[in-house]
Amino acid sequence: MKCKIIFRKWSLLAAAAILFVAIQSCTENISLENRYTLRENTVITYLEKHDTTYSEYLDLLREVKVSFRSESTVYQLLSARGKYTVFAPTNKAINDYLDTLYTKGIITTPDWDGFPNDVVLDSIRKVIVFNSVLDGTKDDIEPLQSSSFPDDTKEFTLANMYDRKLTIYHGGVNGKNADSLYVNGARDKKTGLITKGSLIDLKNRDIYTINGYIHQVHSVIAPSNETLSDLLRSYIEENKGDFIVAAKLMIATGMVDTLSKVKDEVYEKLRQSGDPRVADLVKLMTENGSGWLPEHRYYGYTLFAETDDFWRTKLGKEPKDITAADIQAWVVGEGYYPDGKDNTDYTSEDNVLNLFFTYHLLPMRLPVDKLVIHYNENGYNYTNTSMSFRIPTYELYTTMGKRRLLKLYQAGPSYSIDGNSDVWINRFPVLDNGRHGNYKELEITDDTKGILVDSSDPVNLVNAYVYPINEPLVYTETVRQNMKKQRLRFDVASMFPELMNNDLRANRTKDQMPAFPVDINYRYLDDAWIEDGTRFYYLLGLGRGWMNWQGDEMNISGQYEFTLRLPPVPESGTYELRYAIQCNSSYRSMCQVYFGTNKDNLPAMGIPLDLRQGGLYRHLTGDTPPSTLVGWELDQPDDDYNAEVDKKMRNNGFMKGAYNYTFTPGGSNHARDDERTIRRIIVRSYMSPDEVYYVKFKNVLDDKEKQHYMDYLEFCAKEVYDNPMTPEDIW
Repeated sequence: MKCKIIFRKWSLLAAAAILFVAIQSCTENISLENRYTLRENTVITYLEKHDTTYSEYLDLLREVKVSFRSESTVYQLLSARGKYTVFAPTNKAINDYLDTLYTKGIITTPDWDGFPNDVVLDSIRKVIVFNSVLDGTKDDIEPLQSSSFPDDTKEFTLANMYDRKLTIYHGGVNGKNADSLYVNGARDKKTGLITKGSLIDLKNRDIYTINGYIHQVHSVIAPSNETLSDLLRSYIEENKGDFIVAAKLMIATGMVDTLSKVKDEVYEKLRQSGDPRVADLVKLMTENGSGWLPEHRYYGYTLFAETDDFWRTKLGKEPKDITAADIQAWVVGEGYYPDGKDNTDYTSEDNVLNLFFTYHLLPMRLPVDKLVIHYNENGYNYTNTSMSFRIPTYELYTTMGKRRLLKLYQAGPSYSIDGNSDVWINRFPVLDNGRHGNYKELEITDDTKGILVDSSDPVNLVNAYVYPINEPLVYTETVRQNMKKQRLRFDVASMFPELMNNDLRANRTKDQMPAFPVDINYRYLDDAWIEDGTRFYYLLGLGRGWMNWQGDEMNISGQYEFTLRLPPVPESGTYELRYAIQCNSSYRSMCQVYFGTNKDNLPAMGIPLDLRQGGLYRHLTGDTPPSTLVGWELDQPDDDYNAEVDKKMRNNGFMKGAYNYTFTPGGSNHARDDERTIRRIIVRSYMSPDEVYYVKFKNVLDDKEKQHYMDYLEFCAKEVYDNPMTPEDIW
């Protein structure tokens, strides 16, 4: 950023379109002044002109309120200004849905008179209506024509009124029929054909209205409310499904309750009750402009699971006959987790079976297009939807159970050895990463190829995604050594599962600016401890040209003091902890850095860190910032000279920015080539994978408006940064 952030006025998202609305003492109503009086159709007037097809849907729209606090109906909402995408079910679709409810025994007759009570009736009405409308009240979104729908199996960027993300599936074998579209489909693994989903009518789609687009669907959109725990348990109860063994491991390791969590109800009550703690936070945020509190705090999970076919082959038994003890015996027999305890206390994090299963789990719900975040890596422009991915890109996440690193990796077809853009777990290829390299994959071995993720048709649940794998996923000594041999870069946003679970990270619908409570109000981020007086924001930064990896940043102001729990290191050894800084603003702050294993008593690391100090200048207020003695110079044709410049900077505790990304997506302005984008070496210490490490930042300036900025962190082992044979690459 080139100037001070001016935060938008804090407000709730247009109450008329949000199901759960908080911190309001009055009853919502849709203003009749917002109704259109033009001759063109609104969503409602179009439906009414075709009421022989949509009369059932219209009746529901008139009955369903936009939220529990509202007296206004969805009918009124869709009569007013907005940008709605509406998947309108036909009368037949709704009657077919009632037949399904009757078959399941939910209602006593297949019509609206068969409901046992008003609670069930109201719930089913909401299911039909809320799932059919994508939110259309935000200023910076547009209603969607089918040509703008996501790719096969991908989610819409906008949630529906139930705050659920719908997916699109293309018909034909493995999605080859681009004209045949299904909402929330599923595909048979053997035939590649769609087995369920709401078919969008080929003729009655992309119907323009002055407040949105209508797409007729031939079945009611009703996403399952099954949790990961529900689904896996049903596999055992019904003795069918692809992950019966995974279900048994979940039960044995005591993960049933954890994987059933969907929403933090404590936070819900706090947001909806007008609790004075929320009022205090709003006051704090609005002292210098504002962001906004997340509407919810959802939980989420991703499970990479070996299929039952894998276990049939390995153990020679049917999944229904395989026990947790069988799996543990196999794990031990293969020599995995030799330091784990081979006992029957499966719920212990030190138990071999627990170590095995929990390494398959991440505490965040990762949809297909967010397994690896693509934004501004070299040559790639996220706004060009027809562009293939380019250079290899990865995400590092901390697993559940005993904290360990898991790497998700993806390279574009022109940069991968096999010409595909698959997602891999723990892939460590040799790359063309020299100073004049192109970063393509050069060599893969059995020890470095990783595990292929089947993302063609994942299981999509209310709180989780499940991705099949066909090789054993284990945190082996080889994986840990491969991790240690490479620089480990963490976008700071990746350290907070809450950002992904609540659709904040890499959300393409708007330039988000959520704020998070300080600890005295409520701990929203599990891996952050935010002290009183701290304003803690996440800035998405899409399309702003900021000098940020992936575009986003954490931005903290006030008399701040906060502590972060760091990801684990893979192996014992000496590591550098590096901190990426964008120094081009006099609004940056100075802070003292603390680091160690005792969160409540961390020792200070050196002198305060000046976030205004770039490679050439200390960026203060004024036309000519004073020079610094960092030693930064723009790269020259002489590689030996460039290496000497890098060495000089390292001696001063500085490094140039990474070469793998550009400020503008698809641009040529590399971070390495700008003195304002640098890395600071803030810690050099022996670290162990069995320890939990924390880093704390504390403001040392009196000016509360100065900003603490966070883009990404790096762990780099001594074998990498101090390797005389193979110097650390510039990427």
